[in-house]
Amino acid sequence: MQYVWFIWSLIILIIWTIIYVYKKDFKKEMLKMSLITMPFGLTEPLFVPEYWFPPSLFNLAENTGFDIESIIFSFAIGGIGTVLYRIIFKRNLLEIPHTERYHQKHKLHIYILFVPVIVFIVLSVFTALNHIYCGVIALFLGSLATLYCRPDLKGKIWVGGVLFSILYFIYFGSILLFYPEYVELYWNLDNLTHLLVLGVPLEELLFAFTFGMYWSGLYEHLYWRKLIKIN
Repeated sequence: MQYVWFIWSLIILIIWTIIYVYKKDFKKEMLKMSLITMPFGLTEPLFVPEYWFPPSLFNLAENTGFDIESIIFSFAIGGIGTVLYRIIFKRNLLEIPHTERYHQKHKLHIYILFVPVIVFIVLSVFTALNHIYCGVIALFLGSLATLYCRPDLKGKIWVGGVLFSILYFIYFGSILLFYPEYVELYWNLDNLTHLLVLGVPLEELLFAFTFGMYWSGLYEHLYWRKLIKIN
């Protein structure tokens, strides 16, 4: 069990690498978003041990709350979550003209980008919710806020959430094939709903869906890009 989380994080990194190598048009987009996502791996002490307590390299999670695996995992899902929609649905990105950026709906552009962070902090400080629920709510509200500025991304955001959930469910389920007791051993289910979907904690699927929603549209929102169909 000591190396399951490490191997699991490497598997998602391998998926990232395959996409990065074979989808050359996505390289810049993936790398930028992965580097933005990677520092969120440092938030692991918020989830250990209240949410889960996995064995990790050098026993870092047990001793410090931090671990190397979370940084690898965060890096990988950042790039994958950003481009997954465009892998399935052939779309290119076009820069939004500067004149269009002054539209009324974009006046809150900068503030809306910080909605998930603000919501997460408020919920963490003023409620007793497990941090996983704070994160899920923050990502969901961040996605809805993005839709205010960028209603053109509604398809990518909602479908992106579904696509990432499917990928994540398969990815998570692959571990349970080899280590069916892994969740029971290392998730703090007494602090959660204790609901499992074919062995996968409901909270993991909620995270996958809301992360897929938010990250699916974040690159376009952050860097002023819009989707166009490939003829």
